[in-house]
Amino acid sequence: MSKKLEGKIALVTGGSRGIGAAIAKRLADDGASVAITYSKGSDAAASVVKAIQRDGGKAIAIQADAADAEAVKAAVEKTVAAFGQLDVLVNNAGTAFPKSFEEATPEELDRVININIRGVFVATQAALKHMKSGSRIIMIGSAIGERVAAPGLVPYAATKGAVKMFTQALAREIGSRGITVNNVQPGPIDTELNPAAGDWAVPQKAATALNRYGHVDEIAAMVAFVAGPESSYVTGANLTVDGGMNA
Repeated sequence: MSKKLEGKIALVTGGSRGIGAAIAKRLADDGASVAITYSKGSDAAASVVKAIQRDGGKAIAIQADAADAEAVKAAVEKTVAAFGQLDVLVNNAGTAFPKSFEEATPEELDRVININIRGVFVATQAALKHMKSGSRIIMIGSAIGERVAAPGLVPYAATKGAVKMFTQALAREIGSRGITVNNVQPGPIDTELNPAAGDWAVPQKAATALNRYGHVDEIAAMVAFVAGPESSYVTGANLTVDGGMNA
């Protein structure tokens, strides 16, 4: 049986762990050849590649800090050089630093802007040079980009709000080319960065309707849907996967 992403090439930024790793594995399961970027921790990236290869898929890992515009552009070119084309870009790389806004340093502000917004701009611009009709651009935004449930994440929320509007604006601009642009907005997801057993977990879990953290596979499932052929009429959408936190 042919898989729905057979013959497609995907690039997942920040794909060595957490949500990004789950997305990379799921797109590979659906038949895509996958490139992932990572900033540091080549072992984690290599283990994602190995897991995909073990299941019969094709994958490569490319070292590229999402804050480094030249490295991000080079990662797109390396993906095309390795696989011959690019059909799906998942802008997953992101960062946050929980603290009060007044305590944020200029360096922290620069880093969250450079990774969460500028990195997305740069990767998307580079990818669009290679994309044909039927291609997919997918952001990993945040439920906090639409509704801020708690204090402590002001710059992060601002960048994810920017990603939401970038998605909508770009969808308008490139819709005539047959390329869709969508924004998947996770709520609290159990990862190393935001563990379900962590200090911040109790209020986050309580804020959801399902009274639990989400799993990385639940985000990957939504990404797989918007990456696939059945979502061809979905563009400019903010698809919130947050256990009802924003309900």
